[in-house]
Amino acid sequence: MGKAAISLTTGLEDSERVTVALLVAVGAAESGRPTLVFLTKEAVRLAVAGFARAVACDGCPPLDALMSRYAAAGGTFIVCGVCVDAKGLDPESFVDNARKGGTVQLWEWIGDEGATTFSY
Repeated sequence: MGKAAISLTTGLEDSERVTVALLVAVGAAESGRPTLVFLTKEAVRLAVAGFARAVACDGCPPLDALMSRYAAAGGTFIVCGVCVDAKGLDPESFVDNARKGGTVQLWEWIGDEGATTFSY
């Protein structure tokens, strides 16, 4: 199966957008695709353990449940290093499947095989 790369720029200020991005990521990872979410701008805060606690709408799954499912399915996060530094976040506080990185690491992960991409 081909890789899936999801770019997310929005944090809890738009929890519906975050929910949709995580649903796409969970679906890809749970179907067996190597899956990566590249977090930038306000979305970098989602990598901090315990931060993703919201329910976007009636009937929407809680973000912490989606984060757990994504991790259990082997999904990973690259968290924009420039954004992490600008917001004063500590990478040691990140969930286990997240690491500080940037566009170089994103392209290395995509590699020559390419990936199906989504942007939120």
